[in-house]
Amino acid sequence: MTTSHTAPQTALLSVSDKTGIVELAQALHAQGVKLLSTGGTAKLLAEKGLPVTEVAEMTGFPEMLDGRVKTLHPRVHGGLLARRDFPTHMAALKEHAINTIDFLVVNLYPFEATVAKAGCTLEDAIENIDIGGPAMVRSAAKNWKDVAVLTDAAQYTTVIAELKANGKVSDKTKLGLSIAAFNRISQYDGAISDYLSAIQIGDDVPAGDKAPTLDLFPGQSNGRFVKVQDLRYGENSHQQAALYCDLFPAPGSLVTAKQLQGKELSYNNIADADSAWECVKSFNTGAAGDPSRAAACVIVKHANPCGVAVGAHALEAYSKAFQTDPTSAFGGIIALNTELDEAAAQQISKQFVEVLMAPSFTPAALEVFKTKVNVRILQIDLPKGGSSAWDQGRNLVDMKRIGSGILLQTADNHELALSDLKVVTTKQPTAEELNDLLFAWTVAKYVKSNAIVFCKGGMTMGVGAGQMSRLDSARIASIKAGHANLSLAGTVVASDAFFPFRDGLDVVVDQGATCIIQPGGSMRDQEVIDAANERGVSMVFSGVRHFRH
Repeated sequence: MTTSHTAPQTALLSVSDKTGIVELAQALHAQGVKLLSTGGTAKLLAEKGLPVTEVAEMTGFPEMLDGRVKTLHPRVHGGLLARRDFPTHMAALKEHAINTIDFLVVNLYPFEATVAKAGCTLEDAIENIDIGGPAMVRSAAKNWKDVAVLTDAAQYTTVIAELKANGKVSDKTKLGLSIAAFNRISQYDGAISDYLSAIQIGDDVPAGDKAPTLDLFPGQSNGRFVKVQDLRYGENSHQQAALYCDLFPAPGSLVTAKQLQGKELSYNNIADADSAWECVKSFNTGAAGDPSRAAACVIVKHANPCGVAVGAHALEAYSKAFQTDPTSAFGGIIALNTELDEAAAQQISKQFVEVLMAPSFTPAALEVFKTKVNVRILQIDLPKGGSSAWDQGRNLVDMKRIGSGILLQTADNHELALSDLKVVTTKQPTAEELNDLLFAWTVAKYVKSNAIVFCKGGMTMGVGAGQMSRLDSARIASIKAGHANLSLAGTVVASDAFFPFRDGLDVVVDQGATCIIQPGGSMRDQEVIDAANERGVSMVFSGVRHFRH
């Protein structure tokens, strides 16, 4: 058991982020805790009238090497690492006139923020690698029973409250702080490793005063994810699961959602909800200033969109999306990119829905679902937009687990514009068909390959997904349209990859398609183009494939 202290306790505070540090220092001082500090932190505390001793005065050794060496000293690490319940440790401290350090408050040099800046030089990156801070944190965290180590300003409130209530920090809190400290060091070292491992070193070492060229995929990949919650089970009830988020999640991503009501999300709910949300985000509200396309709705079932539509408002978008495949929509995941109002809520509430997502809900819409307590309602802010994938709320890199390894790739964030389309047939698409082609192409990006998507009037009319044959996907899409009593006459079709033979084109044209979008790139492209001309339909090449495995 830890012995009680007869001498006043000591806290060492050395932070780059000064948020809340004065209030914490005041609370420690009020408990009779002696304050030690370094550099700018010591100056700030002194300015606030707090009695503070410079670490250099305590160690008897000045800061040196431009501050690179200031806390790497036995008087610091001895005070942090000594176990109070080991008489030999305490005798060693007494012999060398070293006092215990009972609180350590450190946040590290802002390495992550530094390298995230455009044009960051190698010199700036290296100088923002903290040495003394992580060393102290590790020492304090290892000796958690005797030392409370704080590495984040968000932890200050809990410690202040415990000090005021009990005059000390509980063992439970100290252990939690220790775990958080080791996690922070792991995150920090992982960021350094990722950055340095990505530097391209050719015949010459990159100049320190220039931004180095970085490989997209570093020599070592260090995943940094934080657990959000444990889940009841995984894909099946015999599997265990948990949800983690990126250390710095992108704005407008699913993990930033606020659950307003409903049961706990399951593993499959989350996977399907992510698919639906990523898809609906890709439709710009009021695309091209067209009020008839001001809202979008996506319904997902088992990872595939079973209905997608745009409309003038939430009710129209949902009603059109639901028509595509009412059978599959039962128990589906619904996402909208516009506020859900009462009219749309009333219509949606008539069906069994697992998860409902939107950027906002009117009070009347939420009232509609109050009696449906199991419906999971998620409010997710749409990303504010910008030039980068991050600003648009998109992943930069996708990951897939394989046996004893992972596959990493840049995320499929390619967007297609009308100017990108290449018409390859004699017949030209109409303006309405061009809009529907872009709509269908966007939907196809989120359909498991092989993907065939029939659309008309900003609405999916038939979706074929996840088949080994593109022909089978086309046939399934037409069968589903038939079951939903939807005519495919005059539709456009998107194929996520090229038609290797003309037979795929013949199938969709036989079902009523008049315009097709596909990547092109097959050795038999001309054969397929000739078939389209023969059948009197228009076809455009996107030049981009959208496999989704």
